[in-house]
Amino acid sequence: MPLSAALMRHATFPRRIAWSSAIIGVVFFVLFTSILLNLTWHHREKQHHQLLVNSRDALQHSLTTLIDNTLNPLLPFSHANCHAINRELTSRAAFAGNLRAILLVKDGNAFCSSATGSFFLPLNIISAQTDPARDTDLQLLSGTPLQPSKPAVAIWLKNPGSTQSGVFATLNLSLEPYQLLASYHPEISGMALEAQNSAITSWQQAVTKNDDLPPSLMQLQLSGFPLQFVLYGSTLSRSDYQFIFLSGTLLSLLVGGVCWLLFSLCKQPGKEILQGIKRGEFHVEYQPLITSYNGQPYGAEALLRWTHPTEGAIPPDVFINYAETQNLIIPLTRHLFQLVARDAHLLSRHVPAGTIMGLNISPLHLASETFRDDVLCWMKAMPVDHFSYVFEITERTIVRDKSAGELFSWLHRQGIKIAIDDFGTGHSALIYLERYAFDYLKIDRGFVQSIGTETVTSPVLDTVLQLAKQLKMKTVAEGVETGDQAAWLINRGVTHLQGYIFSRPLRPEPLIDYFELHSA
Repeated sequence: MPLSAALMRHATFPRRIAWSSAIIGVVFFVLFTSILLNLTWHHREKQHHQLLVNSRDALQHSLTTLIDNTLNPLLPFSHANCHAINRELTSRAAFAGNLRAILLVKDGNAFCSSATGSFFLPLNIISAQTDPARDTDLQLLSGTPLQPSKPAVAIWLKNPGSTQSGVFATLNLSLEPYQLLASYHPEISGMALEAQNSAITSWQQAVTKNDDLPPSLMQLQLSGFPLQFVLYGSTLSRSDYQFIFLSGTLLSLLVGGVCWLLFSLCKQPGKEILQGIKRGEFHVEYQPLITSYNGQPYGAEALLRWTHPTEGAIPPDVFINYAETQNLIIPLTRHLFQLVARDAHLLSRHVPAGTIMGLNISPLHLASETFRDDVLCWMKAMPVDHFSYVFEITERTIVRDKSAGELFSWLHRQGIKIAIDDFGTGHSALIYLERYAFDYLKIDRGFVQSIGTETVTSPVLDTVLQLAKQLKMKTVAEGVETGDQAAWLINRGVTHLQGYIFSRPLRPEPLIDYFELHSA
């Protein structure tokens, strides 16, 4: 995390930052929901139109096929004898899907039926709305003589050159197949098929007057037929609104949070750390480094700590990451050098010569132009010829710094050894172990914690240790907390150990006591 709550409370303009972030979040919510509502609205309209197009095309194809292939060829028989053509009439009706009956009409009277054969009945009794004077007519019927309770579509085709003579057909009509197409749209409540002044709907099995229908959502006319499909419902469903407003709320919270973080980072003056350096709020704690074969301390790693006067102890990862983001890591590392040099003069009187003093170095400091001068200045301030120095660097230092090899050579010339820290957690830097002359390989605590568990990292740790042994590198295991972990590491050739099982980080005075007790 780049900032702690403690640092944020000391940021400038915290209330203004919060209000600005909240306003941006609200504006984003309004814009996002408006745009998404508009886009979803148009998308649903396209879907509904396509639903009508598919339904229209299916019905239009069915009607056109019926008229062209079944009914038109029967027009010449409207003046024939029913007995002579009854078999042909029945055959055509049998092979036409959804066809209820075909009637031949002469002078306004039906005289032959595919269902009953020869009979005589005026056409206006069968379908009062059908106009036999028209060349083509289509009506919705509430029923037919044989099926009075089932709606049907009545099609009339007039025989050219004759008066009120032609073919009259009735078709079974159901909107269920078309309703299935609409079942994927919960916002669609129903469908209807309107023919002139009447309609059949998906919610009742009866012919209804058009005036009795509710307001429609969208309609589409059939080409060449006095029919139109009608949709009912709403453009957007409840789930559409829920998704839009929920996603808008979550994203606006995210945007507001990001803005708050960015504003805070941009407006942080970095005075807290600089003032902490001036006020002497930082100190160094030293965690002992243990030699595996005898369990005695051979050095210590210097760890910078910050005790804020009002907030108490600030976690190291918080203020170090924050210092890097604010370009304050270099003055912070210089302060670490000063504190270590001050403590070293006390420690040198009690710890043996050659004791390792390890420091973590930031990649930003390594890449700076002042790094070499800072190191030389620090070494001059340290006790002469008493400590051995180890700089701990991370894998990302090697990746980002193209001149790392030359820098490492310079450090070696100054008598400073190099440990690659948190190995295996960065950029898989196996190739760098052979390319550069590292003195120590520090095994990340994450690998150590996997010891004794069946995890992926356990075989990886075996491979890393084997590679270090082949390269004749010393290995330091961090975060050792149990005897089983220590035994496992020692059995596999780890040369040095570090962790709470041996000691927590100590101030200089307790560190002296630790060395005197364990070096005996």
